[in-house]
Amino acid sequence: MSIVLFRERLAKSRLHPDDIKWMPRWLQEFARNHPESDGLIRFSDPEVLKFLQRLRDRKVPAWQRLQAARTLEWYQTLVLRESVIDFSHYKLKLQELAEKEKQAKATADSLQDGEGMDGEGRPGLIDEGEPKPVQALRARMRMLHHPISTENAYAGWITRLIAHLDDERLEKYGENQIGEFLTELAVVHEVTAGTQNQALCAILFYYQKVLGKDIHFINRVRAKESSHLPVVLSQDEVRALLRNFLGVFEVMAGLMYGAGLRHRECRTLRIKDIHFDTGHIVIRDGKGQKDRVTVLPKSVCDKLKDVIRQAKIVHDTDLQQGLGRVYLPFALSRKYPNADREFKWQYVFPSRQLSKDPRSGTIRRHHVHESSFAQAMRRALLLSGIDKPATPHTLRHSFATHMLENGADIRTVQEILGHKDVQTTMIYTHVMNRPGLAVESPLDRL
Repeated sequence: MSIVLFRERLAKSRLHPDDIKWMPRWLQEFARNHPESDGLIRFSDPEVLKFLQRLRDRKVPAWQRLQAARTLEWYQTLVLRESVIDFSHYKLKLQELAEKEKQAKATADSLQDGEGMDGEGRPGLIDEGEPKPVQALRARMRMLHHPISTENAYAGWITRLIAHLDDERLEKYGENQIGEFLTELAVVHEVTAGTQNQALCAILFYYQKVLGKDIHFINRVRAKESSHLPVVLSQDEVRALLRNFLGVFEVMAGLMYGAGLRHRECRTLRIKDIHFDTGHIVIRDGKGQKDRVTVLPKSVCDKLKDVIRQAKIVHDTDLQQGLGRVYLPFALSRKYPNADREFKWQYVFPSRQLSKDPRSGTIRRHHVHESSFAQAMRRALLLSGIDKPATPHTLRHSFATHMLENGADIRTVQEILGHKDVQTTMIYTHVMNRPGLAVESPLDRL
């Protein structure tokens, strides 16, 4: 009964389909030694520890034991509707163990293959199994310092164009063939206008920046423009939501809402860009590779200082182990050889485990992964009883709307958000509670 209820509530959540698939299996495994009481599976902290230890004794890998811990945490949230047990220490330890196991396997594989993993410039940085145009695209984008998320998105579109043409020799084709591909996306695949425009940007980048071929005009059937207004939380909803974040995620949520940060901008904040004395944050390499300045909320400062102190402890520990180097953009690591070990360059929100840089192969500590906060927000939304389809970016939408509602000048909001065109900022005037929605409904006058 309890497992069926858990499966039903998982299906209604916004968890990843893989999580929805395997979580009931781990709950079934746990239930073998924990019978139901009143239709529910209840457990204590010692019982959770004993369960994880049994899995360890059975030689279950750490990454699977982490799955089991996350299952019990979500069961506690979705079915028991409580947060009595703090699973953060279990997850932290299991993530560390999983990373060690992963590194051990990677080292064994590299020794077997005769390859090294000691940083930039090593062979294998670009997958030679990918089509030649995709390899050339990646190399050019790295020279121009584009984020890896953009690189992967563009590489995906070039791969799809190659499949559409059934030919890797893209230099043979021009405006007509590109237009046919984009039209197919709109008509056959029914992609949104934004998706179609991203495909166009990827293709234009390849032809102009890689091939040096000028593309003047592309005749295509355009995808239908979306007229959806952004999802915005009320101030009461934001207040309720923030109360249901824990630890470092509470600080991240406070910064995204209180400073109007994008999710990526928050994750990639560095120590040197937080200015407590003047109350501002410098956003480096934001969308469009632009820098800007935004406000540092006073109410988050004390907890943010605690987060930075914890980051210092993590960094010092890494240094003692011969690590502690962080990724530096724009080849600054070559210009300033020791800067990547300095604390001021470290991320405010470091990852709990080390990882392999997908471009250089270097093992180091990166910033917190994008899925971590997204998962914390889904849990906070459930605990807050908020049914809106909110995402991390909703906090930025809410910041802009509430700023305008409180009388801020739209040009000021535009500058803080980093919008190139004020028309982008104007969208938030349509979701404000005034003046258009201040009218009285005729039903209320009957």
